[in-house]
Amino acid sequence: MRTGVIAKKMGMMRLFNEDGRHVPVTVLALEGCQVVGARNEERDGYFAVRLGAGARKAKNVNKPQRGEFAKAQVEPKARVAEFRVDNADGLLPVGATVSADHFIDGQLVDITGHTQGKGFAGAMKRWGFGGMRASHGVSITHRAHGSTGQRQDPGKVFKNKKMAGHMGDRQRTQQNLEIVRTDVARGLIFVKGSVPGAKNGWLLVRDAVKVPTPQAAPFPGALKNDNEAPVVEDVVIATEVEVAGTPAVEAEAPAAEAAPAVEAAAVEAPAADAGEEKKEG
Repeated sequence: MRTGVIAKKMGMMRLFNEDGRHVPVTVLALEGCQVVGARNEERDGYFAVRLGAGARKAKNVNKPQRGEFAKAQVEPKARVAEFRVDNADGLLPVGATVSADHFIDGQLVDITGHTQGKGFAGAMKRWGFGGMRASHGVSITHRAHGSTGQRQDPGKVFKNKKMAGHMGDRQRTQQNLEIVRTDVARGLIFVKGSVPGAKNGWLLVRDAVKVPTPQAAPFPGALKNDNEAPVVEDVVIATEVEVAGTPAVEAEAPAAEAAPAVEAAAVEAPAADAGEEKKEG
């Protein structure tokens, strides 16, 4: 079992396949998804990886979390979550950053998030009730949910009764969503279809539990090397002389060699002329 990642929902778009068909995808962004801690069996009784994502002001973080971030030498995170792993082999080094190629194209994942909040809603909208009769005999209770209790015994409304109340904003997990494409440079993951939650909401992305994880998926995870300098290949900076077709060194060398030759010829020429005048005299 591998660790998951914390991603932010950016919105939806579409991608085109090689055959020209477009696929609706949800764009997920990895914003500083770093390892802020670990759980081991000796101390905690289980193995897990603690990840943090996003950025948060230090003044808005409580002291225990501030100490955790300081110990891991990472900036305060906006969202922290734990991901269980089987053993110590699945742990990641503290402070490491997870990259988008943690998942591969075509892999199935489970995504957990909070659904969009709808506020206070009636029983018909919240639970799909049919409502009361729309005839003239029903006064002004056409959309009422009807009676909610029984007689004097038990004399109460049982818990979990389907009534009007707060709708939405529930944690939900959508399973077996396909990874269409990943962009490592920009830290983006493109998931086929829709996912729970509103834009800019935090999501937990894990390997699907109902299907085996592909063998090509990196284990224990794909890490990003922040200290690695960008490699620039096949970059040639041409000078004005090189553009004209003559290398700069070759163009300057003949001029430098010709100057001493001209000076030597100028010195030897008067001496030869003086010798000829003496012979004539």
